Amino acid sequence: MSESPYERLTALDASFVDIEDVNVHMHVAAALLFDPGPLADPEGGLDMEGIRSYVASRLQFIPRYRQRLAYIPFERHPVWVDDDRFNLFYHVRHSSLPRPGSERQLKRLCGRILSQKLDLTKPLWEIWVVEGLEGGRFALITKVHHCMVDGISGVDLLSVLLSPEPLAAVSVPDVWRPRPAPTAGQLVAGEVWRRAARAADALRGARRVVADPRAALESMRGTWEGVAEILATPPSSATPINPPHIGPHRRFDWLRLDLAEVKGIKQSLGGTLNDVVLATVAGAMRRFLGGRGLALEGAEFRAMIPVSVRRHSERGALGNRVAQMIAPLPLAETDPCRCLARVSVTTQELKRSHQVEATEFVEQVGDWTATAVLTQLVRLTAYRRPFNIVVTNVPGPPVPLYLLGARMLASFPMVPLYANQGLGIALFSYDDGLYWGISADWDAVPDVHDFVESLGTSFDELRVAAARKRPRRAAPSRPSGKSAAPRKGTRPKRR
Repeated sequence: MSESPYERLTALDASFVDIEDVNVHMHVAAALLFDPGPLADPEGGLDMEGIRSYVASRLQFIPRYRQRLAYIPFERHPVWVDDDRFNLFYHVRHSSLPRPGSERQLKRLCGRILSQKLDLTKPLWEIWVVEGLEGGRFALITKVHHCMVDGISGVDLLSVLLSPEPLAAVSVPDVWRPRPAPTAGQLVAGEVWRRAARAADALRGARRVVADPRAALESMRGTWEGVAEILATPPSSATPINPPHIGPHRRFDWLRLDLAEVKGIKQSLGGTLNDVVLATVAGAMRRFLGGRGLALEGAEFRAMIPVSVRRHSERGALGNRVAQMIAPLPLAETDPCRCLARVSVTTQELKRSHQVEATEFVEQVGDWTATAVLTQLVRLTAYRRPFNIVVTNVPGPPVPLYLLGARMLASFPMVPLYANQGLGIALFSYDDGLYWGISADWDAVPDVHDFVESLGTSFDELRVAAARKRPRRAAPSRPSGKSAAPRKGTRPKRR
């Protein structure tokens, strides 16, 4: 095994490969905007040779970027092996908008790139370097298959490609030699050994149960309660953003909010930053779906919230370490303060529930049995429509980041869409902003820009409500018997 190393995908990672089809594209992505700084050449273009050399110098820290999928015979479970035909020029691509390119044109380009599946026979990532944006800016559009990263490991990956200080020089890339791919016999033998080790683990677990059955039952009670809760969840309401099947084409739009204002709402009205996000989504959905004729009273509209279960010791490792919580959103609530309060109560109840343990348990079952079990469960879950939308919020660095000497101005994340999910929301906090990326099915949500406007309006309502609740500063005392003259350009208030 040492001569032909490989790494087996977890059942969760493998399920993201299995559920992909011509319409469901399981890559995560982001649009990163930069001020070119020293990367601009005298003709107004970009130093692409320098950018490619820099990416090449960082690949030694992310070896998965030079690996491809292979499959264990018979069971067809995927493993990672070195790609002996790796070509950096295939993965780092150069493009341009007609100068001066607008953000609207960039969003359309993002949608087209999102609509293209990654080639499963090659390392599963792409970086599109797009120049020609107005103001001399450029963009990186990154795509990575979901089987490689989740939100937290994506942030770890960002820290490898970007730095908190500008870099003037590029280190010399290491000399990389791909390791020989494992033979079919080695893959089969490795799987037999893995299953034998699993059986030994199961035997040790059984001995612990026999030694202390009460403790074992107590530890499993919460997990089974969570599984029962998930299985008993009825389908969410049918909405215009949940067609029976999405198509292959995508739209992409974005929104930036001031992070200090989001935190100010949290401090004034209560809840967490993520509660403010969900309340903003609820208010926006109330306007957006109400405008499409959906009856909101009594509607069961739910958001699936990915939750990281990645331990600190697992930071820096690729792959997925996520569970999920399903949160109902109060679309019929018109008062922003009450909406936020109801969302906060819901999320607190979810944290006390056992949904996270239940989803972790199901993933472990997939690892113990066969990936097909988890894949079919994911497909069945999507068919039952337990949620209407995914809302994922990933904390990023609070300081500026640089690509060599180019400062990153914004980072708008993109979330993949499931079979009957026409709209998805991903958020990323960076520097002093909270960046929203909205992915949409081209046909199901042609008016995604209207939804983005609804998000802004919903947030403004929360901001106004928070400002009203903040205590006002006491007016300075004036001498008795004197009235203050109105300032120039103002009128005295009527009493």
